[in-house]
Amino acid sequence: MKKFVRFTLIFVMLLLAASWLSSVAYGQTNDGIEQSGIFIEAAPSEAAPSATFYGRAIGGVTAGDLFYIDAVDSQADMSLDLYITNPDELIHYFRYLILKITVYIEDAEGQWQRVTSQNGTAMPDTYITLQNSPVSFVMPGMARYKVTVESGCYHSLPFHANSGMISPSFYLNVQPL
Repeated sequence: MKKFVRFTLIFVMLLLAASWLSSVAYGQTNDGIEQSGIFIEAAPSEAAPSATFYGRAIGGVTAGDLFYIDAVDSQADMSLDLYITNPDELIHYFRYLILKITVYIEDAEGQWQRVTSQNGTAMPDTYITLQNSPVSFVMPGMARYKVTVESGCYHSLPFHANSGMISPSFYLNVQPL
């Protein structure tokens, strides 16, 4: 019995030592877009989605904001392209990484509402993975938007002791149409 308890304690300590807490990161936006009255800002780290990635695990990603877009001064429709910029690094750590991406629009009262299609129905679910980056949306101008990770899941591969922190990095490209 003593050996079993000792083995269990050692196993739990190794498991805790091998885990990394990592927030789902975000990247930069394009700078030239400000000339057309569209401003993009990366969400602060406390609003970003997060997950605990550790070796040989299946887990979930909590919801969070990636980018804020202010297009109130632009009448033009715009194309939003969201990229994962480091899949070449992540592929060594994940069997899969699937993130549900949602776009919200700010209403007149300052509340965020999920963007709907022109007939009032919800837009279809959009997922970004290590294999299908980028995902794209077309949005009308004269509004404020936020791009979020609504949910997600992953299956991680075994990590090595020198793996360090891992997390996806995002890049948002917005172009007036």
